[in-house]
Amino acid sequence: MARQLRFWLIGLLVFLFAVFLLRSVLLPFVAGMAIAYFLDPLCDRLEDLKLSRTMATTLVTLIFLMVGVASLLVLVPTLINQITNLLARSPQYIEALRGQIFDLLAMLEAKIHPEVMKAIEENVSGVSGKLFAWLAAALGQIVEGGVAFANLLSLLIVTPVVTFYLLRDWDRIVARVNGWLPRRHAEVIRAQVREVDRTLAGFIRGQGTVCLLLGGFYALALSLVGLDFGLVVGLVAGFLSFIPYVGSVIGLVLSVGLAFVQFSDWVDVAMVAAVFFAGQAIEGNVLTPKLVGERVGLHPVWVIFGLFAGGALFGIVGIILAVPLAAVIGVAVRFLLGRYLDSAYFHGNLAAAKTAEGEAASLAQTAGRGGDASNGEPMA
Repeated sequence: MARQLRFWLIGLLVFLFAVFLLRSVLLPFVAGMAIAYFLDPLCDRLEDLKLSRTMATTLVTLIFLMVGVASLLVLVPTLINQITNLLARSPQYIEALRGQIFDLLAMLEAKIHPEVMKAIEENVSGVSGKLFAWLAAALGQIVEGGVAFANLLSLLIVTPVVTFYLLRDWDRIVARVNGWLPRRHAEVIRAQVREVDRTLAGFIRGQGTVCLLLGGFYALALSLVGLDFGLVVGLVAGFLSFIPYVGSVIGLVLSVGLAFVQFSDWVDVAMVAAVFFAGQAIEGNVLTPKLVGERVGLHPVWVIFGLFAGGALFGIVGIILAVPLAAVIGVAVRFLLGRYLDSAYFHGNLAAAKTAEGEAASLAQTAGRGGDASNGEPMA
Protein backbone atom coordinates (compact mmCIF):
# COMPACT_ATOMS: atom_id res chain seq x y z
CA MET A 1 0.00 0.00 0.00
CA ALA A 2 2.80 2.41 0.89
CA ARG A 3 4.55 1.69 -2.41
CA GLN A 4 1.36 2.37 -4.37
CA LEU A 5 0.78 5.63 -2.52
CA ARG A 6 4.36 6.70 -3.17
CA PHE A 7 3.97 5.82 -6.86
CA TRP A 8 0.84 7.95 -7.29
CA LEU A 9 2.28 10.88 -5.34
CA ILE A 10 5.37 10.87 -7.52
CA GLY A 11 3.16 10.70 -10.62
CA LEU A 12 1.13 13.70 -9.40
CA LEU A 13 4.29 15.72 -8.74
CA VAL A 14 5.66 14.87 -12.20
CA PHE A 15 2.34 15.91 -13.78
CA LEU A 16 2.30 19.28 -11.96
CA PHE A 17 5.95 19.91 -12.84
CA ALA A 18 5.27 19.13 -16.52
CA VAL A 19 2.28 21.50 -16.53
CA PHE A 20 4.43 24.21 -14.97
CA LEU A 21 7.17 23.77 -17.60
CA LEU A 22 4.77 23.61 -20.56
CA ARG A 23 2.22 26.16 -19.35
CA SER A 24 3.05 28.59 -22.18
CA VAL A 25 2.03 26.10 -24.91
CA LEU A 26 -0.72 24.12 -23.19
CA LEU A 27 -3.52 26.69 -23.53
CA PRO A 28 -5.08 25.45 -26.83
CA PHE A 29 -4.89 21.82 -25.71
CA VAL A 30 -6.40 22.45 -22.27
CA ALA A 31 -9.08 24.68 -23.82
CA GLY A 32 -9.86 21.98 -26.39
CA MET A 33 -10.16 19.40 -23.63
CA ALA A 34 -12.52 21.64 -21.65
CA ILE A 35 -14.70 22.31 -24.71
CA ALA A 36 -14.77 18.60 -25.58
CA TYR A 37 -15.90 17.74 -22.07
CA PHE A 38 -18.58 20.44 -22.31
CA LEU A 39 -19.88 19.18 -25.68
CA ASP A 40 -19.61 15.40 -25.12
CA PRO A 41 -23.24 15.02 -23.90
CA LEU A 42 -24.48 16.52 -27.19
CA CYS A 43 -22.50 13.94 -29.15
CA ASP A 44 -23.93 11.20 -26.96
CA ARG A 45 -27.46 12.46 -27.66
CA LEU A 46 -26.82 12.41 -31.41
CA GLU A 47 -25.39 8.90 -31.14
CA ASP A 48 -28.64 7.85 -29.47
CA LEU A 49 -30.36 9.12 -32.64
CA LYS A 50 -28.38 6.53 -34.66
CA LEU A 51 -25.66 8.90 -35.93
CA SER A 52 -22.11 7.62 -36.00
CA ARG A 53 -19.65 9.08 -33.53
CA THR A 54 -17.69 10.75 -36.33
CA MET A 55 -20.83 12.34 -37.82
CA ALA A 56 -22.05 13.47 -34.40
CA THR A 57 -18.65 14.98 -33.61
CA THR A 58 -18.45 16.74 -36.97
CA LEU A 59 -21.95 18.20 -36.61
CA VAL A 60 -21.43 19.38 -33.02
CA THR A 61 -18.01 20.88 -33.80
CA LEU A 62 -19.31 22.73 -36.88
CA ILE A 63 -22.27 24.16 -34.96
CA PHE A 64 -19.97 25.23 -32.13
CA LEU A 65 -17.57 26.90 -34.58
CA MET A 66 -20.37 28.68 -36.43
CA VAL A 67 -21.84 30.03 -33.20
CA GLY A 68 -18.38 31.08 -32.02
CA VAL A 69 -17.46 32.80 -35.29
CA ALA A 70 -20.83 34.54 -35.50
CA SER A 71 -20.46 35.77 -31.93
CA LEU A 72 -16.96 37.06 -32.66
CA LEU A 73 -18.07 38.86 -35.82
CA VAL A 74 -20.99 40.49 -34.04
CA LEU A 75 -19.43 41.23 -30.64
CA VAL A 76 -15.69 41.71 -31.15
CA PRO A 77 -15.82 44.97 -33.16
CA THR A 78 -18.24 46.51 -30.67
CA LEU A 79 -16.23 45.21 -27.72
CA ILE A 80 -12.95 46.56 -29.10
CA ASN A 81 -14.55 49.93 -29.78
CA GLN A 82 -16.09 50.14 -26.30
CA ILE A 83 -12.91 48.97 -24.54
CA THR A 84 -10.80 51.50 -26.47
CA ASN A 85 -13.20 54.33 -25.66
CA LEU A 86 -13.42 53.26 -22.02
CA LEU A 87 -9.64 53.27 -21.60
CA ALA A 88 -9.35 56.60 -23.42
CA ARG A 89 -12.03 58.24 -21.29
CA SER A 90 -11.07 56.61 -18.00
CA PRO A 91 -9.10 59.70 -16.76
CA GLN A 92 -12.18 61.88 -17.32
CA TYR A 93 -14.39 59.35 -15.54
CA ILE A 94 -12.01 59.17 -12.60
CA GLU A 95 -11.87 62.94 -12.30
CA ALA A 96 -15.65 63.23 -12.58
CA LEU A 97 -16.16 60.53 -9.97
CA ARG A 98 -13.65 62.20 -7.67
CA GLY A 99 -15.49 65.49 -8.14
CA GLN A 100 -18.78 63.90 -7.14
CA ILE A 101 -17.16 62.39 -4.09
CA PHE A 102 -15.79 65.81 -3.12
CA ASP A 103 -19.25 67.32 -3.58
CA LEU A 104 -20.65 64.67 -1.28
CA LEU A 105 -17.92 65.37 1.25
CA ALA A 106 -18.65 69.08 1.02
CA MET A 107 -22.22 68.38 2.09
CA LEU A 108 -20.89 66.53 5.11
CA GLU A 109 -18.11 69.03 5.90
CA ALA A 110 -20.16 70.80 8.53
CA LYS A 111 -20.56 67.54 10.44
CA ILE A 112 -16.95 66.32 10.15
CA HIS A 113 -13.87 67.64 11.91
CA PRO A 114 -11.62 69.71 9.53
CA GLU A 115 -8.58 67.48 10.09
CA VAL A 116 -10.59 64.34 9.34
CA MET A 117 -12.00 66.00 6.22
CA LYS A 118 -8.50 66.90 5.01
CA ALA A 119 -7.31 63.32 5.51
CA ILE A 120 -10.32 61.97 3.57
CA GLU A 121 -9.68 64.34 0.66
CA GLU A 122 -6.02 63.33 0.51
CA ASN A 123 -6.99 59.64 0.52
CA VAL A 124 -9.52 60.17 -2.27
CA SER A 125 -6.93 61.95 -4.39
CA GLY A 126 -4.35 59.26 -3.73
CA VAL A 127 -6.72 56.40 -4.54
CA SER A 128 -7.89 57.99 -7.79
CA GLY A 129 -4.31 58.62 -8.83
CA LYS A 130 -3.33 55.02 -8.12
CA LEU A 131 -6.37 53.77 -10.01
CA PHE A 132 -5.43 55.82 -13.06
CA ALA A 133 -1.82 54.58 -12.85
CA TRP A 134 -3.06 50.98 -12.65
CA LEU A 135 -5.27 51.42 -15.71
CA ALA A 136 -2.41 53.01 -17.64
CA ALA A 137 -0.07 50.16 -16.68
CA ALA A 138 -2.66 47.55 -17.70
CA LEU A 139 -3.16 49.28 -21.04
CA GLY A 140 0.61 49.41 -21.55
CA GLN A 141 0.95 45.70 -20.91
CA ILE A 142 -1.86 44.92 -23.34
CA VAL A 143 -0.38 47.11 -26.08
CA GLU A 144 3.20 46.03 -25.46
CA GLY A 145 2.53 42.31 -25.28
CA GLY A 146 -0.35 42.22 -27.74
CA VAL A 147 -1.89 39.63 -25.41
CA ALA A 148 0.51 37.12 -26.95
CA PHE A 149 -0.83 37.27 -30.50
CA ALA A 150 0.82 33.95 -31.39
CA ASN A 151 -0.96 32.22 -28.49
CA LEU A 152 -4.24 33.80 -29.54
CA LEU A 153 -3.73 32.59 -33.10
CA SER A 154 -2.87 29.08 -31.92
CA LEU A 155 -5.93 29.14 -29.67
CA LEU A 156 -8.20 29.94 -32.62
CA ILE A 157 -6.61 27.37 -34.94
CA VAL A 158 -5.41 24.50 -32.75
CA THR A 159 -8.27 24.41 -30.23
CA PRO A 160 -11.00 23.37 -32.75
CA VAL A 161 -8.75 20.58 -34.06
CA VAL A 162 -8.02 19.30 -30.54
CA THR A 163 -11.71 19.55 -29.68
CA PHE A 164 -12.75 17.51 -32.73
CA TYR A 165 -10.33 14.65 -32.15
CA LEU A 166 -11.00 14.47 -28.42
CA LEU A 167 -14.76 14.45 -29.02
CA ARG A 168 -14.46 11.74 -31.66
CA ASP A 169 -12.28 9.49 -29.51
CA TRP A 170 -13.74 10.39 -26.10
CA ASP A 171 -15.34 7.00 -25.40
CA ARG A 172 -12.25 5.12 -26.58
CA ILE A 173 -10.00 7.27 -24.39
CA VAL A 174 -12.21 6.60 -21.38
CA ALA A 175 -12.21 2.85 -22.10
CA ARG A 176 -8.43 2.82 -22.51
CA VAL A 177 -7.85 4.65 -19.24
CA ASN A 178 -10.35 2.35 -17.55
CA GLY A 179 -8.24 -0.61 -18.67
CA TRP A 180 -5.16 0.88 -17.01
CA LEU A 181 -6.70 1.00 -13.53
CA PRO A 182 -5.13 -1.26 -10.89
CA ARG A 183 -7.42 -4.28 -10.69
CA ARG A 184 -7.57 -4.41 -6.90
CA HIS A 185 -8.87 -0.86 -6.53
CA ALA A 186 -10.62 -0.45 -9.90
CA GLU A 187 -14.19 -0.30 -8.55
CA VAL A 188 -13.30 2.21 -5.84
CA ILE A 189 -11.50 4.42 -8.38
CA ARG A 190 -14.43 4.22 -10.81
CA ALA A 191 -16.84 5.27 -8.05
CA GLN A 192 -14.68 8.29 -7.20
CA VAL A 193 -14.27 9.22 -10.88
CA ARG A 194 -18.06 9.12 -11.30
CA GLU A 195 -18.33 11.48 -8.32
CA VAL A 196 -15.74 13.81 -9.88
CA ASP A 197 -17.66 13.73 -13.18
CA ARG A 198 -20.91 14.52 -11.37
CA THR A 199 -19.26 17.46 -9.63
CA LEU A 200 -17.65 18.79 -12.80
CA ALA A 201 -20.82 18.33 -14.83
CA GLY A 202 -22.73 20.34 -12.27
CA PHE A 203 -20.17 23.12 -12.09
CA ILE A 204 -18.59 23.43 -15.54
CA ARG A 205 -21.60 22.59 -17.69
CA GLY A 206 -24.19 24.02 -15.31
CA GLN A 207 -22.31 27.08 -14.05
CA GLY A 208 -20.83 27.74 -17.52
CA THR A 209 -24.33 27.91 -18.99
CA VAL A 210 -25.40 30.19 -16.15
CA CYS A 211 -22.48 32.53 -16.92
CA LEU A 212 -23.37 32.69 -20.62
CA LEU A 213 -27.02 33.49 -19.88
CA LEU A 214 -26.13 36.03 -17.20
CA GLY A 215 -23.58 37.75 -19.43
CA GLY A 216 -26.14 38.07 -22.20
CA PHE A 217 -28.78 39.38 -19.79
CA TYR A 218 -26.47 41.96 -18.19
CA ALA A 219 -25.09 43.16 -21.54
CA LEU A 220 -28.54 43.54 -23.11
CA ALA A 221 -30.20 45.09 -20.05
CA LEU A 222 -27.40 47.61 -19.39
CA SER A 223 -27.37 48.61 -23.06
CA LEU A 224 -31.15 49.10 -23.03
CA VAL A 225 -30.89 51.22 -19.88
CA GLY A 226 -28.48 53.44 -21.81
CA LEU A 227 -25.28 52.86 -19.86
CA ASP A 228 -22.14 53.63 -21.82
CA PHE A 229 -19.98 50.52 -22.24
CA GLY A 230 -22.86 48.42 -20.93
CA LEU A 231 -21.96 45.61 -23.33
CA VAL A 232 -18.42 45.32 -21.96
CA VAL A 233 -19.48 45.58 -18.31
CA GLY A 234 -22.29 43.04 -18.77
CA LEU A 235 -20.13 40.45 -20.51
CA VAL A 236 -17.33 40.88 -17.96
CA ALA A 237 -19.79 40.48 -15.10
CA GLY A 238 -21.29 37.36 -16.69
CA PHE A 239 -17.87 35.82 -17.36
CA LEU A 240 -16.64 36.53 -13.83
CA SER A 241 -19.79 34.93 -12.41
CA PHE A 242 -17.89 31.68 -12.88
CA ILE A 243 -16.17 32.74 -9.65
CA PRO A 244 -18.91 32.70 -6.98
CA TYR A 245 -20.08 36.19 -5.95
CA VAL A 246 -17.15 37.93 -7.71
CA GLY A 247 -18.85 38.64 -11.02
CA SER A 248 -21.94 40.21 -9.55
CA VAL A 249 -19.96 42.41 -7.12
CA ILE A 250 -17.49 43.65 -9.74
CA GLY A 251 -20.23 44.23 -12.29
CA LEU A 252 -22.36 46.14 -9.79
CA VAL A 253 -19.47 48.37 -8.70
CA LEU A 254 -18.34 49.09 -12.28
CA SER A 255 -21.79 49.78 -13.64
CA VAL A 256 -22.94 51.95 -10.73
CA GLY A 257 -19.64 53.87 -10.85
CA LEU A 258 -20.09 54.55 -14.56
CA ALA A 259 -23.73 55.47 -13.97
CA PHE A 260 -22.76 58.03 -11.33
CA VAL A 261 -20.47 59.70 -13.84
CA GLN A 262 -22.77 59.43 -16.85
CA PHE A 263 -26.21 60.19 -15.42
CA SER A 264 -27.34 63.18 -13.45
CA ASP A 265 -30.64 61.62 -12.42
CA TRP A 266 -30.68 59.19 -9.50
CA VAL A 267 -33.46 57.22 -11.21
CA ASP A 268 -31.08 56.16 -13.99
CA VAL A 269 -28.46 55.09 -11.45
CA ALA A 270 -31.11 53.10 -9.60
CA MET A 271 -32.15 51.40 -12.86
CA VAL A 272 -28.55 50.31 -13.49
CA ALA A 273 -28.32 48.87 -9.98
CA ALA A 274 -31.71 47.20 -10.44
CA VAL A 275 -30.36 45.30 -13.45
CA PHE A 276 -27.83 43.50 -11.25
CA PHE A 277 -30.31 42.87 -8.46
CA ALA A 278 -32.70 41.39 -11.04
CA GLY A 279 -29.86 39.29 -12.45
CA GLN A 280 -29.04 37.93 -9.00
CA ALA A 281 -32.70 37.10 -8.40
CA ILE A 282 -32.92 35.26 -11.73
CA GLU A 283 -29.68 33.40 -11.04
CA GLY A 284 -30.57 32.39 -7.50
CA ASN A 285 -34.19 31.41 -8.12
CA VAL A 286 -34.21 30.11 -11.71
CA LEU A 287 -30.86 29.51 -13.41
CA THR A 288 -28.78 27.92 -10.66
CA PRO A 289 -31.54 25.61 -9.30
CA LYS A 290 -32.43 24.45 -12.84
CA LEU A 291 -28.95 24.16 -14.40
CA VAL A 292 -26.69 23.46 -11.43
CA GLY A 293 -28.88 22.29 -8.57
CA GLU A 294 -27.22 20.47 -5.70
CA ARG A 295 -24.80 18.52 -7.87
CA VAL A 296 -21.75 20.71 -7.40
CA GLY A 297 -20.37 19.85 -3.97
CA LEU A 298 -17.69 22.57 -4.30
CA HIS A 299 -17.66 25.24 -1.63
CA PRO A 300 -17.41 28.77 -3.12
CA VAL A 301 -14.35 29.58 -0.98
CA TRP A 302 -12.61 26.44 -2.25
CA VAL A 303 -13.40 27.39 -5.87
CA ILE A 304 -12.11 30.96 -5.39
CA PHE A 305 -8.90 29.69 -3.76
CA GLY A 306 -8.38 27.14 -6.54
CA LEU A 307 -8.82 29.74 -9.27
CA PHE A 308 -6.45 32.23 -7.64
CA ALA A 309 -3.86 29.55 -6.83
CA GLY A 310 -4.05 28.08 -10.34
CA GLY A 311 -3.73 31.50 -11.93
CA ALA A 312 -0.76 32.43 -9.75
CA LEU A 313 1.10 29.16 -10.46
CA PHE A 314 0.24 28.35 -14.06
CA GLY A 315 -1.43 31.44 -15.55
CA ILE A 316 -4.55 31.04 -17.65
CA VAL A 317 -3.86 27.29 -18.01
CA GLY A 318 -3.99 27.04 -14.23
CA ILE A 319 -7.29 28.90 -14.16
CA ILE A 320 -8.80 26.42 -16.63
CA LEU A 321 -7.42 23.43 -14.69
CA ALA A 322 -8.29 24.88 -11.27
CA VAL A 323 -11.90 23.71 -11.07
CA PRO A 324 -11.24 20.12 -12.26
CA LEU A 325 -8.34 19.80 -9.82
CA ALA A 326 -10.45 21.32 -7.05
CA ALA A 327 -13.18 18.78 -7.79
CA VAL A 328 -10.70 15.89 -7.76
CA ILE A 329 -9.13 17.05 -4.50
CA GLY A 330 -12.54 17.63 -2.93
CA VAL A 331 -13.79 14.15 -3.85
CA ALA A 332 -10.53 12.56 -2.66
CA VAL A 333 -10.69 14.41 0.66
CA ARG A 334 -14.32 13.36 1.22
CA PHE A 335 -13.43 9.75 0.39
CA LEU A 336 -10.42 9.72 2.74
CA LEU A 337 -12.46 11.41 5.45
CA GLY A 338 -15.15 8.75 5.13
CA ARG A 339 -12.55 5.99 5.40
CA TYR A 340 -11.06 7.71 8.44
CA LEU A 341 -14.43 8.01 10.18
CA ASP A 342 -14.94 4.26 9.68
CA SER A 343 -11.49 3.32 10.93
CA ALA A 344 -9.99 2.55 14.32
CA TYR A 345 -8.01 5.81 14.07
CA PHE A 346 -11.29 7.66 14.65
CA HIS A 347 -13.04 5.24 17.02
CA GLY A 348 -9.94 4.53 19.09
CA ASN A 349 -10.52 1.64 21.53
CA LEU A 350 -14.21 1.54 20.65
CA ALA A 351 -13.58 -0.97 17.88
CA ALA A 352 -11.59 -3.17 20.26
CA ALA A 353 -14.36 -2.87 22.86
CA LYS A 354 -16.97 -3.93 20.31
CA THR A 355 -14.80 -6.88 19.32
CA ALA A 356 -14.45 -7.91 22.99
CA GLU A 357 -18.23 -7.62 23.49
CA GLY A 358 -18.81 -9.78 20.46
CA GLU A 359 -16.39 -12.41 21.70
CA ALA A 360 -18.02 -12.40 25.16
CA ALA A 361 -21.46 -12.86 23.65
CA SER A 362 -20.18 -15.71 21.51
CA LEU A 363 -18.67 -17.43 24.56
CA ALA A 364 -21.92 -17.01 26.49
CA GLN A 365 -23.88 -18.59 23.67
CA THR A 366 -21.40 -21.45 23.52
CA ALA A 367 -21.67 -21.98 27.30
CA GLY A 368 -25.46 -21.99 27.07
CA ARG A 369 -25.41 -24.62 24.36
CA GLY A 370 -23.03 -26.71 26.54
CA GLY A 371 -25.46 -26.58 29.51
CA ASP A 372 -28.34 -27.74 27.30
CA ALA A 373 -26.28 -30.64 26.07
CA SER A 374 -25.75 -31.88 29.64
CA ASN A 375 -29.55 -31.83 30.27
CA GLY A 376 -29.11 -29.59 33.29
CA GLU A 377 -27.05 -32.18 35.23
CA PRO A 378 -24.23 -30.71 37.29
CA MET A 379 -20.77 -31.27 35.95
CA ALA A 380 -18.51 -33.53 38.01
